[in-house]
Amino acid sequence: MTVSPSTPVNPFTPNIIAPRGFAASPLSDLEAHANEFIASVDALPVYRPTIGCIVPAYNEEESIAGVLESLLAQTRLPDVIHVVVNNTTDRTVAIASNYAGRHRSSHDGGLQATEIFVHDIGENPDKKVGALNYGFELVRGCDYLLGVDGDTTARPDAVEALEAEISSDTRIGGISAIYSIDDHSAKGVMAAFLTAGQRAQFAAFNMQNMLRGRNMAVLGGQFSIFSVRALSQVMEESHQTTPWVKDSEVEDSLLSLQIKSAGYLTKISARARADVGGMNNLRSLDGQQVKWNYGAIDLMWPGQRGDTKGQPLHPNLRLRWLENFSMAVNIVTRLLFVVLLIASLSIHAFVFSPVWLIPVGVATLLNLRTALSMKNHNWRDILFALLFVPAELYMWIRIGHFVRAWGKFASRQQTDNWAEQAKAERGSGNAYLGPLLVALVAIGLLVFGWFQLPVIAQSTILWIGWPVLGTITVLQTIGMLGKFLRRHRGYRV
Repeated sequence: MTVSPSTPVNPFTPNIIAPRGFAASPLSDLEAHANEFIASVDALPVYRPTIGCIVPAYNEEESIAGVLESLLAQTRLPDVIHVVVNNTTDRTVAIASNYAGRHRSSHDGGLQATEIFVHDIGENPDKKVGALNYGFELVRGCDYLLGVDGDTTARPDAVEALEAEISSDTRIGGISAIYSIDDHSAKGVMAAFLTAGQRAQFAAFNMQNMLRGRNMAVLGGQFSIFSVRALSQVMEESHQTTPWVKDSEVEDSLLSLQIKSAGYLTKISARARADVGGMNNLRSLDGQQVKWNYGAIDLMWPGQRGDTKGQPLHPNLRLRWLENFSMAVNIVTRLLFVVLLIASLSIHAFVFSPVWLIPVGVATLLNLRTALSMKNHNWRDILFALLFVPAELYMWIRIGHFVRAWGKFASRQQTDNWAEQAKAERGSGNAYLGPLLVALVAIGLLVFGWFQLPVIAQSTILWIGWPVLGTITVLQTIGMLGKFLRRHRGYRV
């Protein structure tokens, strides 16, 4: 049988040679049977993994409706949604109950359905961890667990993107969405300033993870999907009865470490996006960031300080070590500059050099590039970067959080940082002013000691101090320039 090069060949068509005197049928019985078989296979239903969604909620009356509306607007509905309300003192249960029941939606011609359940577990000493573990038992039979915070809304295709990514590779244990801070609720100058700072902070963190092969150090509980099989393996290998444990300040960081240690990958999504509720005042921001920093230090520090053993060499903590080292350098350069500047001015020995503007310029360019890397950046993000002063002020605020966290860790004081954050969000406590007071006292003591020194000693200190500061600043500027010139490979955060 001769086939011309332009004739398509069906692999199911047998090479039939007709007997002499007979012509082969154009469509043999065997070919017809093969086509019928292929059509029947194509008509078979495709297995769709099941997704159980957990929404732990504590005093979320202002945001819970938006969260549930966001989930119901997804192009891929979770198969079930469990709102687990704990320790609440507001109308979270009443508002969430308005959404309880069966919901249907259609997308691309397909009908989908989900059901929302609202559980009020009352006073729970384990707080968010207790709510998550309660929810886990409810969705344990699903393929995937989607964790959504009670103040997080997602883009309509977020669940669909997370499902596609995690089901594409059985090695993935969890995937986090790309987070940003919702800036619609920022009212007033202070709230707008802090929101812009948090958006820049999240953007820089997300981009660092993106450029490391999309390996995510922390699967944030704000909007992440987990393989239930991976969670079950973590429980077995760690001798835990639940995936999340209450003895860590950062339950999501610890679980991410355990998932990685169990042999799974922890990733950040390339497409799924979610907006997280931000902290609109210094008190609440301090409570959140100190808890995060303290928990990270606890995981990084060698040895056993409680039920959780430190894992300083864990691959998920390399970025944490880098962040802490970078913050320590930022503290040294800024304090040295302030002290040396005051000292030089006190003896009329300060001479301004335009060279000192180079680090400022490089930092501004880096901040601007970070702002432009945001998929949904706005004029506030650009202004925050270009003016330099807002970004510098926010860095001083972060330094305060860093110092407070290390101070609490070094003192070994037993405090419930979850309760401290909750108290701060309610507007109570003034611990956030601690670093400022310490800095003022320290600078005052240094100034007093400075004026007790003879002129020769003062000159010697300045002669040594400024070159040391200059060397550190040069190295820091080179590092910033490297980040600025690094290709983002088309990633947007």
